[in-house]
Amino acid sequence: MTSIKGIAASNGIAIAKAYRMEAPDLSFEKKEIESPEQEVERFQSALATSKNELEKIKDHALKTLGEEKAEIFSAHLLVLSDPELIQPIEDKIKTENVNAEAALNETANMFIDLFKNMDNEYMRERAADIQDVTKRVMAHLLNVTFPDPALIDEEVVIIAEDLTPSDTAQLNKQFVKGFTTDIGGRTSHSAIMARSLEIPAVVGTKEVTATINKDDMVIVDGISGEVIVHPTDEQIEEYKGKQAQYEEKKQEWAKLKDEPTVTADDKHVELVANIGTPDDVDGIINNGGEGVGLYRTEFLYMGKNQLPTEEEQFEAYKAVLEGVGSDKPVVVRTLDIGGDKELDYLDLPDEMNPFLGFRAIRLCLERDDIFRTQLRALLRASVYGNLKIMFPMIATLGEFRQAKAILLEEKEKLQNEGTEVSEAIEVGMMVEIPATAVIAKQFAKEVDFFSIGTNDLIQYTMAADRMNERVSYLYQPYNPAILNLINNVIEAAHAEGKWAGMCGEMAGDEIAIPILLGLGLDEFSMSATSILPARTQILSLSQEEMTSYKEEILSMDTAEDVVEFVKAKTGQK
Repeated sequence: MTSIKGIAASNGIAIAKAYRMEAPDLSFEKKEIESPEQEVERFQSALATSKNELEKIKDHALKTLGEEKAEIFSAHLLVLSDPELIQPIEDKIKTENVNAEAALNETANMFIDLFKNMDNEYMRERAADIQDVTKRVMAHLLNVTFPDPALIDEEVVIIAEDLTPSDTAQLNKQFVKGFTTDIGGRTSHSAIMARSLEIPAVVGTKEVTATINKDDMVIVDGISGEVIVHPTDEQIEEYKGKQAQYEEKKQEWAKLKDEPTVTADDKHVELVANIGTPDDVDGIINNGGEGVGLYRTEFLYMGKNQLPTEEEQFEAYKAVLEGVGSDKPVVVRTLDIGGDKELDYLDLPDEMNPFLGFRAIRLCLERDDIFRTQLRALLRASVYGNLKIMFPMIATLGEFRQAKAILLEEKEKLQNEGTEVSEAIEVGMMVEIPATAVIAKQFAKEVDFFSIGTNDLIQYTMAADRMNERVSYLYQPYNPAILNLINNVIEAAHAEGKWAGMCGEMAGDEIAIPILLGLGLDEFSMSATSILPARTQILSLSQEEMTSYKEEILSMDTAEDVVEFVKAKTGQK
């Protein structure tokens, strides 16, 4: 028996024999050719076959994973249609008289290296897209079989160095019981898709491909992040028991789907979901969500060649408002582009530090033509449900006032045009910048609500890039500095009779939930699949008791002290 530790990427337990997802042999010799025209035709044929395959994979992803996940393959198809990639390959064949394999390899590697060395996380991810699609073209040039997970017809655990988006989109959960990889993290494409498919996954193990052979019996524990190779009969029985317990837990959670979220001392809090597209609404309903706490509208703008129209946006916002129900809140964040999310068609200047640069509300206030189009679409959709609008990355009161003024101008224009607009729209803001949290009481006089974005608030407060492994130890949601900022925001909101929510990852964290209850957080927004476990936990907690620990927690010295204290008081292991 061998135990391998990795990153728990998708909950659940899988027990099955190993299926090694190995890349085909793409080795080749660089050759001088006699007919460049024929070689270009051969390249174009491989390109066309690859596009055809990707169209089929995209259609499959659309049916099984929804529009947002299928957009990954739209991006891949764009790569294969990009003249900036394709033309240099054809030029190299013609001018250097080399075979298509060599031209493809040299040109693709040049672009991959270029993108990998960029500071921007979003652009670095584009390197993986280019690598994925050009490998497919290379396989067709060499007439070798490209991995096709859709053909798996027996229960297996997939072992791979990494899984590409096209690999993961083809997984049939009837047969693929789980997977584990050498590389990757919780935010990698494969991990996100695994959670969508509810397939247990452990990533970032560094050694599964070197350790596990075809048909080895494997256990993947996506809860603890452990992979067990050659388990004993006793271990298999033990994990079958854990598997059954997890399924029972899910059935117990499901019973709470239509129940309100109340503490043991009968205090109600709101459990809502973070979403990216209208396709995510089913997940909210199936998991008992009480609304939408964060609609990331930037997904409407990504994977396209141009800005979405007012009408396209209106239909998307209307679909979400109607989908969750007219009585349930839908908090829509206005366009948050920048940082690790870029739009090629906006042709924005490169920045030394894009996370602290021209992004989110800063971009919208300068490009108010884009901002006004979005606001008009939101205002028109407001009559179809309980819409709340929030502005991201607000650093000053001036920014909030300017954004709200533009919103009110567009509202007046629409009403003058005879378009009906709801009079009950709440207008709030994200709290992601420490300076904002420090003077929250000034903001609280003018906003209708706060939503605390802890993903950025933590990295800005701790001066530690959350994408950088070397400083990951500083990404501390339980650090007393973070908790005091959160408390400051909640107290400021309540002093003005306003509500405070949280839409960062911290909102669904089982250590953080008791603390946040004690601080008086009103709304917890998280991934849809986290809602029922969070509701179960909250039912067992007394808000009064958690509040009694508030001052002690806020005055602690370290994050470790906080975790130890919370575990002791709540009985967590």
